[in-house]
Amino acid sequence: MMDVNQFAVYQLKNIPENRQIRFRPYSALQEKGIQIQYEDYEQVYLARMQPEDEPGEIRKRFNEKLPRTFHGHSISVSDVLVLNKGGVVTSYYVEKDGFTVIAGFIRISSSGTLVSLDTTDFHIKGKEGKWLAFDSIIIEGRQFFLMEHETYGKEVAWVVLDEEGKLVVDHAYHGFDQSVQQQIKDYLNPPQLTAEPQNQEISGGHIQMQSSNAMDKPPLENWQKYMENGEYLRSSEIDEEQNYNMIDGRRNNMSPKGKNGRVSVLAKLRRKQAEIAKRSVKPAQQMEMAEDMERRRKYRLSEF
Repeated sequence: MMDVNQFAVYQLKNIPENRQIRFRPYSALQEKGIQIQYEDYEQVYLARMQPEDEPGEIRKRFNEKLPRTFHGHSISVSDVLVLNKGGVVTSYYVEKDGFTVIAGFIRISSSGTLVSLDTTDFHIKGKEGKWLAFDSIIIEGRQFFLMEHETYGKEVAWVVLDEEGKLVVDHAYHGFDQSVQQQIKDYLNPPQLTAEPQNQEISGGHIQMQSSNAMDKPPLENWQKYMENGEYLRSSEIDEEQNYNMIDGRRNNMSPKGKNGRVSVLAKLRRKQAEIAKRSVKPAQQMEMAEDMERRRKYRLSEF
């Protein structure tokens, strides 16, 4: 397969069987039912091309001067120019004046394909009737086929299938025009979903990944931790914690004492943290939390 932005020149093999084809216009061959087949040709030149190059410019350039590596006669009727422009492969039959685009000159042979240019009586999922392939194009190394309804012909829109018979373009009205080619390229290169950026955190000698959403979440205040936990945990915590400032949604703030009965250094540290937390709690929310705790205490005392 040719590389992107290359072109090749094909000329008929010098064998007796090609005498009826050589230097004949395409229309004359069609009238006699003669097909232009790759097997009857040989490649005489292959080179890079500019993205803006067209068949007419290449032909004019070669008529003025043939490259030294060109291994055939001057470009003439019945030659075929094959251009791979931006991944789109198109074959041009050289006429006396101009060119005729021909389908199926370059084919991609692959086992297991369902559709080829010889396909007829094909049933397309979701479509009525039978369809036949009458044109093809190669884009990015894949071959696609323009399908026509066998009964209604051009009265209904064409569709484009890939080699496996999957519908790629629905309602193609002007063959493989730029719009259809772009839809095929979009089919070959679907947009990729970008993964959410993650931040790295090193813990215990290992790298842990955290999403940016988790990193951006602000830390909870003590009163928020209290309200976020369930009713049972809040009730239990109210009974056990030493003061309101240590309500943080966890039953872990009892003031531990050492063996000699004195408060441990850790307990003093926790008290200091509780005092700081108290100053950070909004007054209204702190008052609501305190009233809730007081109501619970009175209720339990009334039970005795």
